[in-house]
Amino acid sequence: MGTAARLLSLGRAELTLLGRNKSALFTSLVIPVAMALAMKQAVEGMPLARAGLSVETVLLPATLGYVLVFAVYSGLTGAYVARREELVLKRLRTGELRDLEILAGTALPAVFLGLAQCVLLVVLGGLVLDTGLPTAPHLLIAGLVLGMVTVVGCAAASSRLAGSAEAAQLAVLPFMAVSLAGSGMVVPLDVLPDRVAGVLELLPLSPAMALIRAGWTGGGTAHDTLGQLLTGLAWSGLALFAVQRWFRWEPRR
Repeated sequence: MGTAARLLSLGRAELTLLGRNKSALFTSLVIPVAMALAMKQAVEGMPLARAGLSVETVLLPATLGYVLVFAVYSGLTGAYVARREELVLKRLRTGELRDLEILAGTALPAVFLGLAQCVLLVVLGGLVLDTGLPTAPHLLIAGLVLGMVTVVGCAAASSRLAGSAEAAQLAVLPFMAVSLAGSGMVVPLDVLPDRVAGVLELLPLSPAMALIRAGWTGGGTAHDTLGQLLTGLAWSGLALFAVQRWFRWEPRR
């Protein structure tokens, strides 16, 4: 079997397991939209006009961010922990699969589900909220790619902090809290004081969220966009390095 065939085989097995996990499906499919609806009233009270934003250009990108955090990061962290504690990862390493293929194959269902949700939200959300399609789709795509790589790497790294599938629900809380509060999902960084925004721009998902929002607003200068891309690439590289350095393949005994 080639690499692609091995990845697809492992991805199909993971997709079957994901379909049986009703709580994970609920978190992936319902929570992002529910969070956006819950935040609508709060967003309407923010001083968005002076930052060149609208309720729609805040809520729709935020919903894509919620998909990254809840559907991909949270669900995938639990999957890595569960497979490790069940000795699935250890057994897979004794076969043809390389380490990177095992990690990537396990992540495939969560990533594809997250991307499918994002595509639907961009199209349907644009119709419901009357924002239309993104005016700078290349920035939106760049933001989603960087965000996906970052959350997948952080999910694998975070799995080390949990000793059981149940504990994984606690292990994901620090990254989720920091990302929701400081990466521009709940409160856009454009409406915050410059010094505060300058610090929060360095958080792992802040570059991805800025690029995703720029898909509708057009973004800032080329210098700003380049800075966001470089910061996002740096976090992606750090996340992958953390996986290579600290990922655990079998339970701690």
